[in-house]
Amino acid sequence: MRIMGSISERLSEWSSRRLGYWRDLRSRREVARSRTPLFREDALRRIEQLQREWSERYREAVRLAPERKTSFKTSSGIEIKPLYTPLDVSWLDYEADLGFPGDHPFTRGVYTSMYRSKLWTMRQFAGFGTPEDTNRRFKFLLEHGETGLSLAFDMPTLYGYDPDNPRSEGEVGKCGASVATLRDMEIIFDGIPLDKVSVSMTINAPAAVLLAMLIVVAEKQGVPMSALSGTTQTDILKEFIAQKEWAFTPEAHLRIIRDMMEFCTRNMPRWHYISISGYHIREAGASAVQELAFTLMDGFTYVDLGISSGMKVDEFAPRFSFFFNSTMNFFEEIAKFRAARKVWATVMKEFYGAKNPRSMTLRFHTQTSGASLTWQQPLNNIIRTTIEALAAVLGGTQSLHTNSYDEAWALPTEEAVLVALRTQQIIAEETDIPDTIDPLAGSYFVEWLTDQMFEKALDYFYRIDEVGGMLKAIESGYVQREIHETAYRTQLAVESGESVIVGVNKYVLPDEKPINYLRIDESVERRQIERLNEVKRTRDNERVRRALDELRWAFEHDEVNVMPYIIEAVRSYATLEEIMNVGREVFGTWKEPQIV
Repeated sequence: MRIMGSISERLSEWSSRRLGYWRDLRSRREVARSRTPLFREDALRRIEQLQREWSERYREAVRLAPERKTSFKTSSGIEIKPLYTPLDVSWLDYEADLGFPGDHPFTRGVYTSMYRSKLWTMRQFAGFGTPEDTNRRFKFLLEHGETGLSLAFDMPTLYGYDPDNPRSEGEVGKCGASVATLRDMEIIFDGIPLDKVSVSMTINAPAAVLLAMLIVVAEKQGVPMSALSGTTQTDILKEFIAQKEWAFTPEAHLRIIRDMMEFCTRNMPRWHYISISGYHIREAGASAVQELAFTLMDGFTYVDLGISSGMKVDEFAPRFSFFFNSTMNFFEEIAKFRAARKVWATVMKEFYGAKNPRSMTLRFHTQTSGASLTWQQPLNNIIRTTIEALAAVLGGTQSLHTNSYDEAWALPTEEAVLVALRTQQIIAEETDIPDTIDPLAGSYFVEWLTDQMFEKALDYFYRIDEVGGMLKAIESGYVQREIHETAYRTQLAVESGESVIVGVNKYVLPDEKPINYLRIDESVERRQIERLNEVKRTRDNERVRRALDELRWAFEHDEVNVMPYIIEAVRSYATLEEIMNVGREVFGTWKEPQIV
């Protein structure tokens, strides 16, 4: 087993450097709060007097008609006052804190004209069963107005196992498409022009292998890798934090990600090789502040990784993208998106010295919350998804996936997917929401809450760097523990009725009836195993052996970029598991610390 301590050591060095920066940033923010650039002092004093008088009337009103809850808080535990006024944002400096869309610090949006020029990409998550099933679903979505493809993989693929592995039994094709060899990817993208359609792939531990498969499929279509556009998620840190689908040690995965970054920077100018994902962190039970802080700290860690490998920040950072959750905490979600852009722009410019504006612009995809969906009264989920989609659009997302109402039961049916897609299209085409950029800017509450999100994220940044950075925080279990405690408190609030979920703990229907949902036939597993065996019978097995031997050599030599060797293994029709097993043998795997 090869231990690559140098990556861990370099990341710890960056963590130590950042500690002083966080202290300095907080001090400068405190100084800025002593100014009142947008409001006259006499006007603020008058508002303060009027607010005191109003507060007396409010207390009397509440005495006569008590408040409906004992406390009003966001998902992050931030207390919400009954009213916000200029007094709550008296510190606001328009140029420094907001700016204009497309200008630093990008609080109001990453593009100058935003949706007035181009709507967000409507990218519905799809993929299930056999490659043929997924190909048909992709074509269905494209025919009905989808503007980008998003490929989901089944559990064996996510872990890097073939369908004939005993661990795959019962899971093949169930939560996404089953992909074991290049042949499967050829079928998925049959008839889909990869030079015209962008592709997002939700894959992490074996991301390099699936990217290699897409590259070779494109070659066979006559499309050079330089013309491919889209994203591989690749974010292994959030896997160790939340989703738990890894194959090797954290450092081994980071080494492969480093090689992907270098390879794509040189060869794939339109490809986003990492989508730093808060979505799964939030689905694991994190609050909005935790999602914001842990996601951005993961992003800073990948920046550290790229610079430590010898690249300049403006070489690779412009093609970082992010992936956030949008939940039912409407205003907090909008504030989270705005704060995320401001934090990223500030740190990239000030700490990392980025010069290219694209290195500072946090571009992100949003998916509505799967955790908010209920199997009880599933049509209610259409309303939930609509509200969450509105928050994403008002928060300035670059692409959006809307969940289907039946996903608490199973993978969505075509009818449910169409309703989810139409939800986006109605927001885009039938409302005036996209017509004004950042329409909630200047809202006393939204600006105050955006600032709160920034401040509380800084608290987490400092604590994480105090323990040695994100890698050390994951290895010690600190991040996982923080999420577990939040998830536990959230569940207690639901069980006590303090947090209402309509149809679950309030307004319950006594006789819930099952709905029609998508069932994956058990024959999918058999058909995928048969295809796998056919590929193994007909391929050049000597070529496969050579390719895997060369890949092993590349894995064993840290100075060698592994991507060309993975591409050659894929081209020879080596299977996903064969490729991943070479890594398992060289790097070993990892056991999560016990969380108590």
